[in-house]
Amino acid sequence: MTDHAPNEARVIPLRPGPAASGPPAPPATAPREPLWRHLVGDVLRKERQAQERTLKDVADAARISMPYLSEVERGRKEASSEVLAAAAGALGLGLGDLLARTHAELVRVTSHRSAVPARSVRNGSVRHGSVRNRAAHGGLCLAA
Repeated sequence: MTDHAPNEARVIPLRPGPAASGPPAPPATAPREPLWRHLVGDVLRKERQAQERTLKDVADAARISMPYLSEVERGRKEASSEVLAAAAGALGLGLGDLLARTHAELVRVTSHRSAVPARSVRNGSVRHGSVRNRAAHGGLCLAA
């Protein structure tokens, strides 16, 4: 005779539910970093609108589908470098221009978070500073 234990697995929820007593605790409000695809999409859309061009016009010039370009502009698709270069080119920009504008937008959006000091290394020296300062000086950022 063999003794069989019930075959039960212990399940650990990914998100713990509310506590049994009292109201649920408010979620942590840690600021989230913006996603690159959202920033790139915003830059592409702003440039297209500044040129007063339609989505169809730019998509045709870039040789990509209009629905796909729309998804890229809305930050729903992570476009390849080829697609980004084509969209930028259709707007009269180089890929470097698009990336530089996106970087500037990232710095603008995250500049209010500069209260948290981080270490950066440049030319062998350790520097402390804001995101904006590190970006402006091209320093390598390391976790503190």
